[in-house]
Amino acid sequence: MTKELPTPEAPLVIGTRGSPLALAQAHETRARLMAAFSLPESAFVIKVIKTTGDRVLDRPLKEIGGKGLFTREIEDDMLAHRIDIAVHSMKDMPTLQPDGLILDCILPREDVRDGFVSPSVKSLADLPAGAVVGSSSLRRRAQILARRPDLNVVEFRGNVQTRLKKLGDGVADCTLLAMAGLNRLGMSDIVSSAIAPEDMLPAVAQGAIGIERRCDDERAAEMLAAIHHTPSGQRLGAERAFLAALDGSCETPIAALAVLEGDQIWLRGEILQPDGAMHFNGEIRGNIADGPRMGADLAQELLGLAPAGFFEWRAAPNG
Repeated sequence: MTKELPTPEAPLVIGTRGSPLALAQAHETRARLMAAFSLPESAFVIKVIKTTGDRVLDRPLKEIGGKGLFTREIEDDMLAHRIDIAVHSMKDMPTLQPDGLILDCILPREDVRDGFVSPSVKSLADLPAGAVVGSSSLRRRAQILARRPDLNVVEFRGNVQTRLKKLGDGVADCTLLAMAGLNRLGMSDIVSSAIAPEDMLPAVAQGAIGIERRCDDERAAEMLAAIHHTPSGQRLGAERAFLAALDGSCETPIAALAVLEGDQIWLRGEILQPDGAMHFNGEIRGNIADGPRMGADLAQELLGLAPAGFFEWRAAPNG
């Protein structure tokens, strides 16, 4: 280290959202930094920051601004030097960071699959016609309707615990949650079945934690470099390039998954309209180093298949 390590008197301040999952991710980040540099827990402070996405829970994300809703206030605190680094769920992250910030540390990726959660049936296929599926994810809603247009998909916002309470209260017959989050919370036992990527591609970067810092913070750069997981970063590089080329937001149902196979990378992608009536998918393989270019190329391939105005389509309020 060319810079001094944090101490209890001058701790590294970690910014995060306040949900149980966000805190679990911040604790994992702290634990990895503690192990990498033999530091005590007291050399770190975890600061909870409430974002717009956390405050506004009675409206769909697309109505209050799309991506950035779970990051903006945290990034403002970092630019103001109130925190040193920020821990994010990568699937919430816009493809571009504000001037002065960089996201170049990815922790080892967790399970990428969606988990199907229901008190009554084992899988999406087992649901009777007209069953109610609760989900706040435009991607999941579109994918479900593409497979089961006979289901009724309703808005289902809140953290994991809030959604499970709604399920218990009978607001919906089932919901879908990221396996990664449930694993990190020690709650994977609630899953009725995990959905294979072959049946439903996950969100871009699902299962990955990213750590953002100021571009000019050399101490944070050196510390985060020690815990960066290169294979996970390579996979996300391809997926996020795919998303960026499609100008993806919370208003756009997009799915992608990159897998490493030796020195090759295999990228699958899907674009959908919110009602699931029209969707296009494709895949590409190539050298790992070409992952970002491949992501952009696959996006252009799918855009070429889609009709003009594909992404201008908007769903009815109930999806």
